[in-house]
Amino acid sequence: MIYGDKKTGILVQGATGKQGEFHIGLMNNYAREVGGRGVVAGVTPGKGGLQVHGVPVYNTVKEAMGEHDIGASVIFVPAGAAADAIMEEANAGIETIVCITEHIPVHDTMKAIAYATMQGSAVIGPNCPGLLSPGEVKMGIMPAGLFSRGNVGVISRSGTLTYEVVDELTRAGIGQSTVVGIGGDPVIGQTFVDVLKEFENDPQTKAVVLIGEVGGNLEEEGAKCTDLPIVAYIAGISAPPDKRMGHAGAIVEGGEGDARSKIARLKKNGVPVASRPSEIPDMVRKLFCGC
Repeated sequence: MIYGDKKTGILVQGATGKQGEFHIGLMNNYAREVGGRGVVAGVTPGKGGLQVHGVPVYNTVKEAMGEHDIGASVIFVPAGAAADAIMEEANAGIETIVCITEHIPVHDTMKAIAYATMQGSAVIGPNCPGLLSPGEVKMGIMPAGLFSRGNVGVISRSGTLTYEVVDELTRAGIGQSTVVGIGGDPVIGQTFVDVLKEFENDPQTKAVVLIGEVGGNLEEEGAKCTDLPIVAYIAGISAPPDKRMGHAGAIVEGGEGDARSKIARLKKNGVPVASRPSEIPDMVRKLFCGC
């Protein structure tokens, strides 16, 4: 497992908000199913003393850390406060920080991630669905019913494509080790390179599916940094230049970052690239059998 397991205590910032309350319930339902700890504390300034689904709420992260063993957090606070939430958690020593919030100003994200990195915290996101290790831990909003335990890691910039690919893998009898949604913003914490390095040190992971999209070159950088066998899928082959496609980071600028050039570079580096999600299970099987 990477970034956490069933022993990891999770903190939720924005615990008393609509999204925070809803997903605390889902995360702890999953924790009960797998025998994990799940969410052990919530934080909402001014709401200390309340409970959400039986989880105690504190005014500050420091207060929660004083009462609980916490190794990871999930952030559901509004965009204007999300950068401060990341930095508060990093300052408190939380190792894995998952930021679900979207529409955070880029400059705020840059400052928060730089500070978290200096503090030794790994930020997943922002604008991401989180992560899920089947049978171990769920941090974020991924629909747990699609997942199954296995040896294939998944890294994705897109939330909905992640679910589609995981569903294809599960239906084909191919389980997952950990699935990480790194987010679709121009500036993110953990990149393909960072997550692939984690997978390389994970004995459970034998191959990786890399789900990318137009914009930037994170996919190519990741594919070049690992010896793990990889299958890739790049969304947005018909995306017009200089138009943002859904995610803030999914934009082709100056002829760079378009899907066709990404696919060509990945294939040049020996990475098989699926033309549609339904092709991925058979391509993964070929990685394992070497045929």
